[in-house]
Amino acid sequence: MENTIKNQEISKVVNVLKYVFVIVPIVAGADKFTNLLCNWEQYLNPTMGDILPFSGAVFMKIVGVIEIVAGLIVLKKPIIGGYIVSAWLALIAISLLASLNYLDVAVRDLVMAISALSMAKLSKILK
Repeated sequence: MENTIKNQEISKVVNVLKYVFVIVPIVAGADKFTNLLCNWEQYLNPTMGDILPFSGAVFMKIVGVIEIVAGLIVLKKPIIGGYIVSAWLALIAISLLASLNYLDVAVRDLVMAISALSMAKLSKILK
């Protein structure tokens, strides 16, 4: 009985995290095409921007597609999707830390990466 109640509570937490990591990547990914929330190009590490064979705007659109796909993967397969989103957010944070720009955003992305990883691990336990 006690394990059932614990599993139900864990399941509620997992569901909240799941929908966060479905909605946020899809919204952020879609916004890479409109820049309504912010100008996403400002977050591009200048060193990376210099080596890209295309503009920062094109790169951000590619990032947007990846983020939308990642959100959809979380919806269908939260364990795999959680690992993907966690790694993606960690890479973004590392890029921001390397550029020494937007350190607050880097910390936020690391916290979100840990949350996505936690969702994946908890989903695996409930499976």
